[in-house]
Amino acid sequence: MDAAIEGVRVASTPTGPVPVVLLAPDDEPDFLPIFIGFDEAASIARGLDAEDIGRPLTHDLTLDIVEELGGRVERVVVRDIEDGTYLADVHLATPRDGVVVDARPSDSLALAARTNAPIEVADHVFEDGRRDPDEFDDLEDIREVMEV
Repeated sequence: MDAAIEGVRVASTPTGPVPVVLLAPDDEPDFLPIFIGFDEAASIARGLDAEDIGRPLTHDLTLDIVEELGGRVERVVVRDIEDGTYLADVHLATPRDGVVVDARPSDSLALAARTNAPIEVADHVFEDGRRDPDEFDDLEDIREVMEV
């Protein structure tokens, strides 16, 4: 199913604050929350905001390398969940052929945020992790917590 990044927020947990990226599948009322690291959360927010900080950070560099080699990000897919860990792929178009690269969802979403590449979530992944959006209403946006 097609999805979009609804936001990147920060949840309070017993072990401290944890960023969460919220995916909103098309035609579904619920979100798929994926808990990620602070660096990745900041990178996704920068990508969504199209913020250029002058020097390329890791996701900017990765995208620059792909593009310099004649490739482009076609789409990202959150394809599975194993033992509570989400698995994703970055689908690239290259001059020779299409390539699928295994990647963390946070890295995949940071690339999608920079390229406006489509985001897909496997149906079974969404069904396993879907949550009511109301659960996230009180969470602060990552931009309010960090200087992004």
